[in-house]
Amino acid sequence: MRWPWSKDEHDKPPVKREDTLDFTDWSHYKDPRNVIAVILLTTTTLFSARLYRVYLRRIDQAGSIQANFWRRRSLFGRVTSVGDADNFRLFHTPGGRIAGWGWLPWRRVPETSKELRDKTIHIRLAGVDAPELSHFGRPAQPFSQEAMDFLTSYILHRRVRAYVYKRDQYERAVATVYVRRWLLRRDVGLEMLRRGLATVYEAKSGAEFGKLEDKYRRAEKWAKIKRKGMWAGKKKDYESPRDYKTRMTAPEPGR
Repeated sequence: MRWPWSKDEHDKPPVKREDTLDFTDWSHYKDPRNVIAVILLTTTTLFSARLYRVYLRRIDQAGSIQANFWRRRSLFGRVTSVGDADNFRLFHTPGGRIAGWGWLPWRRVPETSKELRDKTIHIRLAGVDAPELSHFGRPAQPFSQEAMDFLTSYILHRRVRAYVYKRDQYERAVATVYVRRWLLRRDVGLEMLRRGLATVYEAKSGAEFGKLEDKYRRAEKWAKIKRKGMWAGKKKDYESPRDYKTRMTAPEPGR
C-alpha cells in the first residue's frame, strides 16, 4: 500500500556515478604537487639505498669484498691488532665520524676479541716484506721484533685508509695503507722501507705496488745507503725475508 505522503521510487533523482562508494576520484593523483612529492620521495629512497650499499655498508672480512671494489675503492677503519710486521686487522668503519663512528652509541668499535671475532679484515701491506718473527719453531730474523714494534706503535688503535688491490691466498686484502701522523698522511709501507724495517716485496709473480714501485725502490736504496735498520750489518750476513722463507721451506738435505 502506498501512503499518500510517501514518494515513489521513480520520483527520486538519479544517483551520479561519482557519488557511489565504488567510484575512485583520480583527480588528486594528477595534481602536480602530489606527483612531484612522489617523485622526490622515490628518488630519495633509491639514492639512500644506493648510498648505503656503496659507501656505508660495513664489510666484515676480506672474503666479503666484492669484485668491483678491488683497485677502485678504499677501506676506512680502525686497526684492532697487529699480527706480524707487515699485516694487521682492520675494523671497517665506513663513513668514519661523519657516519657516527666513535660518538653514536650504536656506532662503536668493539674492544674484546670475542666481539671482534669474524668482524675484521685481514690486511697485508702491499709492496713490502718485513723480517720474519719466530713461527712454528723457526728462529726470528734480525730486526723482526723492531719492525713489529714500529708497526704496532705506528698504527695500532689508529684510523687508517687502505687502498685494496686483491685478496691473496691467505684471505688477506693486499693494500697500500695510509695513516694520519701529526696531521700528515703517511704511507705505512713506505715509512717501514725508509727505516730499514722492510724490503721491497720480491716475487716472481703477484707482487702488488699500485703505482708506487719506483718510489718504494728509491726508499729502500736510500735506507741501504744510510745503513738503516736491517742494512746496518755486514752485507754477507744479510738475508732478505724472501730468502729466509725460501730457506725455511726448503726440504732438508738427504730427505
